[in-house]
Amino acid sequence: MVDSGGKVYIVGAGLGDVSFLTVRAQELLSQAEVLVYDALVDDRLLQLVPADCLKLDVGKRGGKPSTSQAEIDRLLVEQCTLGKQVVRLKSGDPFIFGRTTSEIQALIAAGCQFEVVPGISSALAAPLLAGIPLTDPVLSRGFAVITAHELDPLDWEALARMDTLVILMGGRNLAEIVDRLHQKGRSLRTPIALIQWAGSPQQQIWVGELGNIVDRTAGVSLSPVVIVIGEVVRLRSYLQTSL
Repeated sequence: MVDSGGKVYIVGAGLGDVSFLTVRAQELLSQAEVLVYDALVDDRLLQLVPADCLKLDVGKRGGKPSTSQAEIDRLLVEQCTLGKQVVRLKSGDPFIFGRTTSEIQALIAAGCQFEVVPGISSALAAPLLAGIPLTDPVLSRGFAVITAHELDPLDWEALARMDTLVILMGGRNLAEIVDRLHQKGRSLRTPIALIQWAGSPQQQIWVGELGNIVDRTAGVSLSPVVIVIGEVVRLRSYLQTSL
């Protein structure tokens, strides 16, 4: 381990809103000398770092131009070896469909010190904020969380049998997701909810069934969105937070 005095903190930003940031994350941001952040991070979080903090936008967002993972790895190593306190700010939780492993491997290879700080994943928080429980003693004995970034490698037969299914990065593939689940035996009457910008003032929720949700969201840009499929969606009318 090279002791340059530098250290990289790989921090989960949660939903992006400051209200959902962990105390540890706030503490590290207030002390950061370098901030390397993703495109989905709320701009208000950037105000938590010192005025002289070097801010590097690496723009990791699906379907949009972004910095390559190799370049991000290089930047983290470079700034750490310069002796800087680096915060690598990622959306949600660093280990849920993030490319954190690559960054850690690069840091280890360079002998850099690092720490991973958990964040609140939208997979868990978005359903809660929409009044949808992921488990229920009667309706859902468990749930699965997947990314729809690539559909072919997924076991759709197994997924169709899950009581509750949470899908991230699935807005652009909604019609195909519905079709694959239906082909593997999931009823078109199965409830589904789409939660966009969870926890923010822009939060929007669409509720329907597999058979009508594509029509209900026609012409709407569904990025970013969390998809919840299962009978627990019906509980929303009883459990959603009062306005």
